[in-house]
Amino acid sequence: MSDDRPQAKPSREIYTVSRLNREAKLLLETALPPLWVEGEISNFAKPASGHWYFTLKDSGAQVRCTMWKQATMRVRVTPRDGMQVLLRIRVSLYELRGEYQLQVEQLEEAGEGALRRRFDELKTTLAAEGLFDKNLKRALPTLPKCIGIITSPTGAAIRDILHILKRRFPAVPVIIYPVPVQGTGASTHIANALASASRRRDADVLIIARGGGSLEDLWSFNEESVARAIRDCAIPVVSGVGHEIDFTIADLAADVRAPTPSGAAELVVPDRAEWLRALLAVKQTLQRAISQRLLTHDQRLHWLMGRLQRVHPTAQLRARGQHLDEIEASLNTLIARHLSERRQRLHWLAHRLGQVHPRHTLRAHRQSLNALKPRLLRTMQSRFSMDRSRLGAAARTLQAVSPLATLDRGYAIVQKPNGHIIREVSGLIAGEMVRVRTANGAFSATVGDIDDTRG
Repeated sequence: MSDDRPQAKPSREIYTVSRLNREAKLLLETALPPLWVEGEISNFAKPASGHWYFTLKDSGAQVRCTMWKQATMRVRVTPRDGMQVLLRIRVSLYELRGEYQLQVEQLEEAGEGALRRRFDELKTTLAAEGLFDKNLKRALPTLPKCIGIITSPTGAAIRDILHILKRRFPAVPVIIYPVPVQGTGASTHIANALASASRRRDADVLIIARGGGSLEDLWSFNEESVARAIRDCAIPVVSGVGHEIDFTIADLAADVRAPTPSGAAELVVPDRAEWLRALLAVKQTLQRAISQRLLTHDQRLHWLMGRLQRVHPTAQLRARGQHLDEIEASLNTLIARHLSERRQRLHWLAHRLGQVHPRHTLRAHRQSLNALKPRLLRTMQSRFSMDRSRLGAAARTLQAVSPLATLDRGYAIVQKPNGHIIREVSGLIAGEMVRVRTANGAFSATVGDIDDTRG
């Protein structure tokens, strides 16, 4: 049975031009990832906004390109019509006009772009091998005994490095391994120098360096052989290639990357002034510690010497000697007492004997008396003579200093009633009674006018 009812017409979704362009733009931007495109610049324009607008073309087609101001600030070359360039782009669409265009994120000259691709490919390969692993990086010696420098002997880099080393720490010796740093075969020479330095072990840190330049100028330091030679080297390597904005494979492989050759020199040696300050601080700390240690040991030494003196054999002998002296004194006292007792007993016995034999006693006493008499006379005469001489000398001395001798020469002594002798007229008062003594007597007087000749 057929259905005779009318069929509904299918609904149609109608896009506006704006919607169509917007969705086309979204489709382009999401469907295609960022790409690298090579071509020739034409119709280059740089308005006051700072954005760049140009056409990229080759022999068969062309496309409009836009590069915003923020991205242009990272470009190291100045674009111009006819320049062959390599662009990193995102595909987009200019909705207002419906024009397909490229938004440029990075711009390089085509030759440098090829090198950049090789750089990125080698970087990715070596990174996948773990050649740039941070765990492989070796620490630099705090103070190297010798520094090896792999660079051109005539370039500015070696002069900058030597100048910095001389200023910061001139005591460290330097070995230069001369190599070409640019051109055909330069990378082989650099790798061979690294291997030679590793075998000789003359230095304990190496610097590979050269001044700034284009990517092509620095390419010797982007070769795989140099990167592997750096990692195979038994000595820590510092890379100081180009300027701060330059980055090479050697920088990634090295143990430490310096922004410039001068920066590499600053990294491998300490600052002499800082070391001197640190050494001075350590010296002062050591001096204080040594002084304290010496003081402690000196105190302990004095204590030990005191103990040693107390237990020293000499001290023991002295103590024993003193004890022996005391024993000797006691023994002498006992002997003297014993002798005295025996002498007294002997005297007593002699006395008894004398009593028993009086004639012998009288005879002995008479003889003794006769012997002592002449001696007594001589002694008395000698003593009288000496006493007479001493008395005469004393009398003469007394006469010389006696005030009476002064009075004999016509002088007088003036005394106050209380016996105080007047030596100066300032001690007198008019009308005062005084006592005047002369050589043959004394009298009283009253003080009249007083004339002080000193006034």
